[in-house]
Amino acid sequence: MKKKVFFRWLKLFLLVYGLVGISFYYGQEKLLFHPIPLHIDDRYPFPKPYTEVNIPVSESANIHLVQFPANSDSAKGLVLFFHGNKENITHYADYAPLFTQKGYTVWMMEYPGYGKSKGVLTEKTMNEWALQCYKLARKRYEPRQIILYGKSLGTGVAAGLAAVRDCKSLVLESPYYDLPSLFRPYLFLYPLERLLHYHFPTYQYLPRVDAPVTLIHGTNDLLIPLRNSRKLSSFFTKDDRLVEIEGGGHNNLKDYPQFAATLEQVLK
Repeated sequence: MKKKVFFRWLKLFLLVYGLVGISFYYGQEKLLFHPIPLHIDDRYPFPKPYTEVNIPVSESANIHLVQFPANSDSAKGLVLFFHGNKENITHYADYAPLFTQKGYTVWMMEYPGYGKSKGVLTEKTMNEWALQCYKLARKRYEPRQIILYGKSLGTGVAAGLAAVRDCKSLVLESPYYDLPSLFRPYLFLYPLERLLHYHFPTYQYLPRVDAPVTLIHGTNDLLIPLRNSRKLSSFFTKDDRLVEIEGGGHNNLKDYPQFAATLEQVLK
């Protein structure tokens, strides 16, 4: 009798385990990415000045780049901004003034399927597109003028780029150790490295970054917990730092004076 009960529970466990694993494998894009596409002729709701640049990649893919000019005649440099997983550039455009008012031009790239960018969304494609934008930037700016900034999902993209190209500084807002680590507390019984199509191993990138690294993280971030940045700080060199914003969440860090003070130091 006990054996029958045991095997019934075992079958139920295996059934649930399999269903959850299959659902996660095929539904991970919906968990990770929340794009809102736009038609190429749509107008952005945020105010000008800005310039749109459309870079053809293939017959079915293009990189869409929005450029916000610096509020000065001679720009100090460029901030390549890699945004999070929500919507499109419209959701992140309010970051641009934080840099343009300090004399920096800002370029924001849309990932495949976001905004006016078209193409198949993969980790490889995101990294390749980031490199394309960097190469375009290098036609106008020296590495010592280029700041790479990543927010949330974009921190893996920015860190990956900084690992293979020179820049003035790398800034990561609410970064993750790697993407599997975000799901491991909930799916610890699963081989996440095999199930996930996306990894963005930030912890592997940081030791290869020559520029100063600044991590900014809120102590009350429930989406990407602070422990991610604290683990990443074990790879720091002497010029790197972790700024912990007391009480900060995932999407409100720029409302804190400490955030503005940190950017002020980075942009000097």
